[in-house]
Amino acid sequence: MRVLGIESSCDETGLALYDTERGLLAHALHSQVALHAEYGGVVPELASRDHIRRLVSLLRQVLKESASTLAEVDAVAYTQGPGLAGALLVGSAFAEGLAASLGKPTLPVHHLEGHLLSPLLAQEPPEFPFVALLVSGGHTQLMAVAGVGQYELLGETLDDAAGEAFDKTAKLLGLGYPGGPALSQLAATGRPGVFDLPRPMLHSGDFNFSFAGLKTAVLTLVRNKAENRAENRPDFQADFQADVARAFQDALVEVLVKKSLAALKHTGMQRLVVAGGVGANRQLRQALNEAAAKRRCRVYYPELEFCTDNGAMIAFAGAMRLMAGALAKPAGGFAVRPRWPLNDLMGA
Repeated sequence: MRVLGIESSCDETGLALYDTERGLLAHALHSQVALHAEYGGVVPELASRDHIRRLVSLLRQVLKESASTLAEVDAVAYTQGPGLAGALLVGSAFAEGLAASLGKPTLPVHHLEGHLLSPLLAQEPPEFPFVALLVSGGHTQLMAVAGVGQYELLGETLDDAAGEAFDKTAKLLGLGYPGGPALSQLAATGRPGVFDLPRPMLHSGDFNFSFAGLKTAVLTLVRNKAENRAENRPDFQADFQADVARAFQDALVEVLVKKSLAALKHTGMQRLVVAGGVGANRQLRQALNEAAAKRRCRVYYPELEFCTDNGAMIAFAGAMRLMAGALAKPAGGFAVRPRWPLNDLMGA
């Protein structure tokens, strides 16, 4: 069975074709980073319009690279939510219209389920059950995963998500958009231990997160520096930015690692899956790998190209749903769910 996947929840347009027997046949992705860079963040209206411009050409690219035709598509999966309402509507309308014209069913997919299952696309995929750490721009959650649709929420962020904290901190340091990758690159040049930032909820005894206070601590450092004019010389500015970036990343990584390992111990599981854009962070991967190895556990990640939003994870999640017995719905209607709690999928 071949499932076409369409992702348009935010600022990436992704399409992919997944075959339940042969695996991923092809995928194509267009990022809107350059489009939104001059605004310092995603502009929803521009994002929606760009999705419209890209969908047809990306579909043609996927069909060409997979040597497939639309007639060979058995179902169309698309991101129904959560995400930007306008962007979701573009992908939903395109998917439902295409499926209706082909007489094929559709599969509305939860964006976070796509991320959660994306490590299964790797050459050495994890087996169920496992603990999943979802770390992206809008979400930070720990989940116990027994199988497709069998998810137990262990903990989540109470305010800023990890990726959101990265972006806001980068903006405080005057870095460009997108801020997360720029901050991570800068942190690699920073000196450890120069600044001691808080580790929010590190000893809370549960699996919840909070990163708003960490961002506020960076804001305090930046304001204090601005008041000291002697410290505004260029060489000090560069060192300051790198050292703060390192301190921020050290604090955030420590919290993520400790909570993840505690979740493994709590569940008795030996496998940790990390998914979402922040999962590409090198320092986080190194720290998780080292900590897990000491406990004789293993950490699994998506391929780097599948850490950010993409169509492959949506096609795969749709296919996994079908193989798990879920029913595709007849094409028609395109209701989206910009705010779709992952709790709604528990046991679904």
